[in-house]
Amino acid sequence: MKKSVAGIAPLLFLLAGCQEQTEEPVPEEQPAPEEPVADAGQTPEERLAEYITYWNEADFTHLYEEFLSADAKEAFGEETFIEYQQQLVEDLGIHDINITYTEPPEGTEWDENELADFPVQISMETLAGPIEFEETLTLLYEEQNGEENWFTDWGPSLVLPNLETGDNVEIDILEAAARGEIIDRNGQPLATNSTGYEVGIVPEKFTDPSRKSELAELLDVTVSYIDKQLNQSWVQPNFFVPLTTLPAAQAQQAQDADAIPGVGLDETAVRYYPYGEALSHVTGYVGRITAEQLAEMADEGYIESDIVGRKGLELQLEEQLSGEAGARITIEKTFGAETETIVVAEQPAADGETVKLTIDAELQKTIYDTMNGEAGASTAIDPATGETLALVSSPGFDPNEFVLGMKSSRFQELQDNPKNPLFNRFTARYAPGSTIKPITAAIGLEAGTLDPAAGVEINSKTWQRDRSWGNYEVARVHPEVPNPIDLNKALVYSDNIYFAQQGLALGEEKLTEGLTSFGFGEEIPFPMNLAASQITNDGTIDSEIQLADTSYGQGEMLANIVHLTSLYEAFINDGTIYEPMLFAEEEPEVWKENLVSAENAERIRTSLRNVVEEGPLDAVKAAAVPVAGKTGTVQLQTEGQQNGFFIGYNADQPSPIIGMMIEEVEDNDGSVYPAGLVTDVLEQTAN
Repeated sequence: MKKSVAGIAPLLFLLAGCQEQTEEPVPEEQPAPEEPVADAGQTPEERLAEYITYWNEADFTHLYEEFLSADAKEAFGEETFIEYQQQLVEDLGIHDINITYTEPPEGTEWDENELADFPVQISMETLAGPIEFEETLTLLYEEQNGEENWFTDWGPSLVLPNLETGDNVEIDILEAAARGEIIDRNGQPLATNSTGYEVGIVPEKFTDPSRKSELAELLDVTVSYIDKQLNQSWVQPNFFVPLTTLPAAQAQQAQDADAIPGVGLDETAVRYYPYGEALSHVTGYVGRITAEQLAEMADEGYIESDIVGRKGLELQLEEQLSGEAGARITIEKTFGAETETIVVAEQPAADGETVKLTIDAELQKTIYDTMNGEAGASTAIDPATGETLALVSSPGFDPNEFVLGMKSSRFQELQDNPKNPLFNRFTARYAPGSTIKPITAAIGLEAGTLDPAAGVEINSKTWQRDRSWGNYEVARVHPEVPNPIDLNKALVYSDNIYFAQQGLALGEEKLTEGLTSFGFGEEIPFPMNLAASQITNDGTIDSEIQLADTSYGQGEMLANIVHLTSLYEAFINDGTIYEPMLFAEEEPEVWKENLVSAENAERIRTSLRNVVEEGPLDAVKAAAVPVAGKTGTVQLQTEGQQNGFFIGYNADQPSPIIGMMIEEVEDNDGSVYPAGLVTDVLEQTAN
């Protein structure tokens, strides 16, 4: 059971009398096993075995009606025996009841005029942990409703150890321990626990209403908001009425507010995200549990006041981060003016787990800051392990605003922002454009349909295979490149016609098989939900035009930025791609292997370096580090709008590989723009 409640919530059960009826619903009776109930001529042991069958199923109604002795029924009554035990099962969280008994010596004879005693072993699981004890269960032979049989002489000590008539049973739900932190690979906190200040008003002490404006300014709220809080139906003159919570960084504002007569503040635990916007879509944030979450999580012990993960890893890792509430079951015995408390079971509260990510928070921040609020996504991956070093969606939002209670006007501002900071771009997928060309090349090289040294004569800006293509033509980016066009030159100048022709040479089946071997069309093995990359909408290529388009990353092809960046591992690792990792405690796992030979991987690596050395990326060429990589510019259906990609790395030190996509680069030098940004990051982080 998980709780995050403040203080202790006791539940008391009075065994003697049971005069007050609980308002809790009584659990439905369980269906009785298909066994005979009372069978004259049974031995006490046979009768006990039947009794235990129903006891293990917590079928107290059947036990009372068919197995309890007349004296026990008179002493305790149906209400105590059935409803009280059902109440305990529900409120103590009793489950996995297991009753066994010690068999009597072989050949034991039973006298109907004597009692039959059996040692019974009782075990159960509860909110406070396991309970195990042994008790004696006595059967006696008597007549009930015209039938004679053995009946149980039941007593409270069969419910819980040492329980007697007149005792109170109490369950204390103890405050859950601290929520676990999320830290980066170097131990830097990404989601941590801090102290904040809950600021509020005690109405009868707030004697100078003219100071509402001053208070509103300090708390960044409106006077009308303060009035609304004070006019809530539950407010009494001496009640503390919360207005807002301020983070530790705003301690001075809290102190200034506290100096106003009638205003008070309480220190309170607050979740804090030190890297704010830069990691917002990774960490997510916590907040008050929603009605939908409560409906799903009520069985786990959550209540309406609980703070839970609402987005990102805070939501995904809720079970690990939330910690475990403690519980204690006690029996209180009264002897005149004295009382004795017996602890039956106790489980202390446990801190939530600390989760360590592979993320390098400083690299993440460097990439985020370098993107400078541009709409886009980026990732950085260590090709030697598959570890995800950065996972960026830009622009982000400040998760601390959500924790402290965001005003509806501010939330609307975020929603109305045309760059959509609430949208997580690194989980989405986009047409990859020319960044897919090295993959097409690898597939063609391995299939034997592409001769890297063979030159192709391309003499026009546009091309179509024949007139059956109608008005459709493949257009080149750099028509001035001199012939012949071989693989290296085609990659350096990103020649769409060359790759369209190579796609046609491969054919639909081989290109589809090749892309599938690189992970297209399958779930990406990553703990956050990344959209799977696709070859086409239905996974098949059904025309030559679509085959040509797919070969250079357009048509219906879509790729996730994490997957797309991981593909370049194959060129650094001679054909091996690792599963992208996010949790530091995991071991690297090979995802794809034997994708490309060492010879062909080296050939493509050389061309990726030549993209910078020989191509039109002058700013990248002048960088302080030897950058290798591939650009991609994608023309969207929205008129004139383009997305720009660059997947690149330091050729001398190929970790990390950085993939970046920037939206709307049509007026910003196309894919040259993200290439420059990636280069800036590689320069800043070079050893």
